[in-house]
Amino acid sequence: MKAARGRCHWLRPPGPVAPGLRIGLLGGSFNPAHEGHVHVSEVALKRLGLDYVWWLVTPQNPLKGRVGLAPLADRLCHARTIAHHPRIVVMDIERALGTQYSIDTLKALQRRFPLVEFTWLMGSDNLEIFRRWRRWQDIAARVPIAVVQRPGTILAALSAKPMQHSQARRAIRVIDGKRNMQSSTALRARALESEALVGAIPPC
Repeated sequence: MKAARGRCHWLRPPGPVAPGLRIGLLGGSFNPAHEGHVHVSEVALKRLGLDYVWWLVTPQNPLKGRVGLAPLADRLCHARTIAHHPRIVVMDIERALGTQYSIDTLKALQRRFPLVEFTWLMGSDNLEIFRRWRRWQDIAARVPIAVVQRPGTILAALSAKPMQHSQARRAIRVIDGKRNMQSSTALRARALESEALVGAIPPC
C-alpha cells in the first residue's frame, strides 16, 4: 500500500469537496451498475442528509474472480448512464490510488480529504459478507456505516456477524424503506439467457 500513501497527497478531487461536506461511499464491481445501486444511494442521500454519494468502481473485487467481469472502462461508462442523480459521482479512484481493499481506499481518502465526513454505504446483502472484508472492524471504527435493506437479506441486520460485534454494531445504522429488487448477478444471468436465445432462434 506504499503506492496509495504516495499518491493520495496529489489526488485530484473526483467531485465537489469542501470542509464539512457529508459524502457517502458506495464501493463495488458495478458489474453491471443498476437501479438497485441508485436506490441505495438515493435512500442514503435523503435519510442521512448526505451532500453527495461517490460510487467507487473497483478494478477488481478481492472477493470475486475475473470470470464474467466486464472491463473497467465499460463498467464506468455504464455506471455513469445509470447514475442519473446529480449528486451521485461515479469514479475509478481505486485505480488512481493503487488500492485493492476498502480499508486502504478509505484510509487514503481520509488522508487526502481530512475535513470531509465520510459514511460507508452498503446494501444488506453486503452486510451478510462484511465479515469477510479485510479489517472490517477498522472500517467500522473509522466511519459510520449505513446499510440499506435489500430484498431477500432483510434478516441480515440481525444475523450478520458484524451486528454481534459491539463496536461495529454502534457504527452500523440499518435503513429500511421501499426496496429495489435489481441485482448485478440477476442482470448478468438475464444477459446470458438472452445471448443463448439469440443463438437458438433460427434466422428468418
